[in-house]
Amino acid sequence: MTPATSVFGALRRTTSPRLTRTFFTCQHASKSSATNKTTRRLIGSTASSRSGDGLLSRPPTAFGLTSLGSSLQSGGKSRVKFFPETSDKSVAYWLLGSAASVFGIVVFGGLTRLTESGLSITEWRPVTGSLPPRDASDWDAEFTKYRSSPEFKLLNPHMTLDEFKSIYYMEWTHRIWGRLVGMSFLLPAAYFIARRKVSAPMAGKIVGIAGLVGFQGFLGWWMVKSGLKDDLFAPGSHPRVSQYRLTAHLGTAFLCYTAMLWNGVSILREHKLLANPQAARKLFERLKSPNLRVFRRSVGALAVLVFCTAMSGGLVAGLDAGLIYNEFPYMGTGLTPPKSELFSDFYSHTSDRSDMWWRNALENPSLVQLDHRILATTTFTSVMGLWAYTKLSPTVKKMLPAACRKGMHGVVGFVCLQVALGISTLLYLVPLPLASAHQAGSLALLSSVIILGGRTWVPRRAARLIQQRLAHSRSRIRG
Repeated sequence: MTPATSVFGALRRTTSPRLTRTFFTCQHASKSSATNKTTRRLIGSTASSRSGDGLLSRPPTAFGLTSLGSSLQSGGKSRVKFFPETSDKSVAYWLLGSAASVFGIVVFGGLTRLTESGLSITEWRPVTGSLPPRDASDWDAEFTKYRSSPEFKLLNPHMTLDEFKSIYYMEWTHRIWGRLVGMSFLLPAAYFIARRKVSAPMAGKIVGIAGLVGFQGFLGWWMVKSGLKDDLFAPGSHPRVSQYRLTAHLGTAFLCYTAMLWNGVSILREHKLLANPQAARKLFERLKSPNLRVFRRSVGALAVLVFCTAMSGGLVAGLDAGLIYNEFPYMGTGLTPPKSELFSDFYSHTSDRSDMWWRNALENPSLVQLDHRILATTTFTSVMGLWAYTKLSPTVKKMLPAACRKGMHGVVGFVCLQVALGISTLLYLVPLPLASAHQAGSLALLSSVIILGGRTWVPRRAARLIQQRLAHSRSRIRG
């Protein structure tokens, strides 16, 4: 081998690349892999060295990483609830404000009926009827329509235009108030639901109340329509709206009011309970006691009884039954009128008299007033009996929370006031102020019973949320 050959071979061995595994490895990937391994080692060592100070032992919610953790656990598919767990307090205040507006329109509706203004507007125009007549020609047109009604022909044939304007404005105000109730409920309801201010169950309840408000408007016109046609009441009788439709209209208003009041109070109570889960759990254990079972059920039965008594009052108002037997407790020469008067064949519409019993109960003014007296007396006796039960039973007196005792005292006060208003209205031949106050008193009495129920009954959803909060707190303590 020549010297030149040996030198060339040495140069080739030193300059040619060596085909090892590192030759085919991407240096950038290698550096990244090494960096990741170093980072994981640093995180692991930091977690182990700082676990004592509680920083990394906190749950993900402490750093706002709940959605990230859920996403990682579900393979990158995070599930976000559309509605929150609890409704905002502003929703409760809005519901209570709506309930107050419904309370007012119920009282004003009673005034409209007592002043015989409900049949002054003979058409149903939800949009164009929002404005009253603007000039003399418009007023003449409205007055001409009213003069063709049975009420004008039989009761007010000598009414002047100025007198017509007074009753027209009463009915117009009542209708405008109804439209305002609907708009002030529907628009905020859509806003609260769209902005996720309500829980999922509350959203469904609000939609149901909105439907009930719309149905109430339809019932209002359906009721007025019954007093505008001769064929809808007996020939020769006093022109009035159907007592059935009046009671349906009144009952729907009561249901709207009760739903708004109940849900508004429930939201506020739920927030108060969740603010202190431990105290709420003790309160629920106390309310669930078997010793209070009779009291809880009695409050529910009392709410139904008050509602039925109020609906009986709607029948009395529809038939003007308060204008007869204006004495108490007697009705004529005895506690009740003669049986022949209470169950008269005059009200039967069939040849076999099979409908005589229920038609007298719903269409005979004498029997309708007697039924209302019986229901009112039963309501008063039930309230006083339940109040005595809370005072005389040592077990109930000991177990009943203070809020329930105060609520019971409120019910006693309202029922005494309502009885006094009812008797005064009857004795003084249904004067306008007393009759209106009596109608407002029925709604106030129902409100007091509903509030008492809110303090007595255990809300299932709130109880479940409280259990979840307590379980979460215990798991955090163990962690």
